[in-house]
Amino acid sequence: MVLRIGHRGACGYAPENTLLSFEKALELKVDFIELDVQVCKTKEVVVIHDTKVDRTTNGKGYVAEKTFAQLKKMDAGKGQRIPLLEEVLDLVNKAAKVNIEIKGEQAAKPVFDIIKRYVKEENWDWDDFLISSFNHYELLEFNSFCAPVKIGAIIAGIPIGYAQCAVQLNAYSLHPSKEFINQALVDDAHKSGLKVFAYTLNEKTDIEKIKKLGVDGIFSNFPDRI
Repeated sequence: MVLRIGHRGACGYAPENTLLSFEKALELKVDFIELDVQVCKTKEVVVIHDTKVDRTTNGKGYVAEKTFAQLKKMDAGKGQRIPLLEEVLDLVNKAAKVNIEIKGEQAAKPVFDIIKRYVKEENWDWDDFLISSFNHYELLEFNSFCAPVKIGAIIAGIPIGYAQCAVQLNAYSLHPSKEFINQALVDDAHKSGLKVFAYTLNEKTDIEKIKKLGVDGIFSNFPDRI
């Protein structure tokens, strides 16, 4: 069975990385919800993709230079606000696993602290989380805090050593982009004991084509199409 991973929630149907988008993903019975996190000026972990707020909100400027009080006044689409990571976890309430993609630097420790609290106090399991990033140094740092949480290495090309970059990180999964994924990469990852989660596939023809490669999961803005 191919895991259905809701990309930034179900952002084909609702504004990305908002509670509305995550609600829609849960409604569609996804296996994983994927979201992006950064740390703002006042050190809260906020759920937003870009380093700047310009594309996804009616505000302007860098996330890292804004207080959470400033960020939460912005409209992230359809009256939605930029949520805290904790707000999303409270909404999900273990109805799906959560793939947290670390976008900003120095987010590994604050994210770990939140996960640890939800495991200790809110009855979540370490296995309910998957941490991923293009920044493999952030993944290395995260691993130094918390071996029990699975990590996924995101790549946007085909590395010389195929899946070895993920093996070196002691990763659980490799996340290749649809433009570069091929059978050799999938086979090498599986041979190395890694899961393969492909991103981001929205057209049914592309989804069916990638499924034939034997991937384990697919990220989609329309997770009901998987």
